[in-house]
Amino acid sequence: MNTRERIMAVLSGESPDHLPFTTWCFGFQPPEFLRWKNNEKEVMFWYTKRLEHLHTLPQEWTLDDDFRRVLAWRKVGIDDFLEISVPWSIDPAVTWRETTIPVGKMDERYPVMIRDYATPAGELRHAVRKTGEDPGAGWVIQPDTVPLIEDYNIPRAIKHAVASPADVDKLRYLYMPPDDNAKRWFKERAQRVVEFAAKEGVPVQAWAGFGMDAVVWFCGTEGAVMLALDELQAFHRLWDIITETDLARVALASAIDGIDLVCERGWYSSTDFWSPSLFNEYVFPHVKQLVDVAHRHGKKFAYVMTTGVELLGPRLADAGVDLLYFIDPFQDKISLEKIKELLSERMTLVGGLNSTFLTNAKDDEVRIHVKRVIEVLGPSNRFILHPVDALFPDTPWHSVETAIKAWEEFR
Repeated sequence: MNTRERIMAVLSGESPDHLPFTTWCFGFQPPEFLRWKNNEKEVMFWYTKRLEHLHTLPQEWTLDDDFRRVLAWRKVGIDDFLEISVPWSIDPAVTWRETTIPVGKMDERYPVMIRDYATPAGELRHAVRKTGEDPGAGWVIQPDTVPLIEDYNIPRAIKHAVASPADVDKLRYLYMPPDDNAKRWFKERAQRVVEFAAKEGVPVQAWAGFGMDAVVWFCGTEGAVMLALDELQAFHRLWDIITETDLARVALASAIDGIDLVCERGWYSSTDFWSPSLFNEYVFPHVKQLVDVAHRHGKKFAYVMTTGVELLGPRLADAGVDLLYFIDPFQDKISLEKIKELLSERMTLVGGLNSTFLTNAKDDEVRIHVKRVIEVLGPSNRFILHPVDALFPDTPWHSVETAIKAWEEFR
């Protein structure tokens, strides 16, 4: 079997030739024998186009680099995905200007970057501290402007884009379904990705839904929860805006031949942020709508949730989710046996390893853990071994190599 055949078998609960092992790269530093050069300069860290539109990388990462990563992982037996991020659009009537308030003004220790939007519904300000810390080699960096969507904004914002109910109607013009230009860009990008994937036998996954992650990006963590509790009408309007755009992005991706999976982010949708009742009220019907669109086009649907799986995982299965990122007994405090009981017959599960564990564990501990995970979850034929949630700049190669060798021995 090639990688795509192996992954698609596991997605259907059929017997693969062996249990797959995949990874995501979020600044992972590979060993020298797996590296390549761009413009005579060695590519020191690996990423993925999953991060496109969302993060500022410390180095260039092209689509050709994605292709080279797939081929490099193949050398050591790793099954890799090609990933493509579906864009959204901003109303052409919207304009904005960028300013920076220096240190000492506004009683701030840091410069404050401001983006003032002019929308058909009025002015909207998004203001974020420019903290300027060096995260270390390979890690994503804070941009020099204030993009609407950026994880760096959440803890550093002085004013989130949606700071009051009055901001919701303005936000409608900033997160819109893909327009003709966005659709054209996506189809051209998808054509290149699908052609390479078909040639090399790898699956393609499109990232097309933001859901509650968008709520937290727009409102901040506390602001998102308080809006849901105290301003129900405004929260409903915001949720409708997000769902409308997510549905359009999923429909765009699902209509492309050669795309195998459509995925929604859910890092900010778990019980760390929302009660099960709010999840059932908002996230469940939203996910089900997206799943139905993907399934109508013959695509599988994936969802990301790293904590709260015991409570919320069964609801995702009820919604029709085919693949769940991630199963992590370390950070989620759930046993492998419980995971197997709840979900192994209902959806394909990805995970089992933890990247922090890989960073700190001894080699024999890694080997023992990989063996146990495979023994418990492997027999379902619906499990993919994967470090949760990615390999980072501080993930040592020797631990990854140990995990690969253990997987090869016990799979």
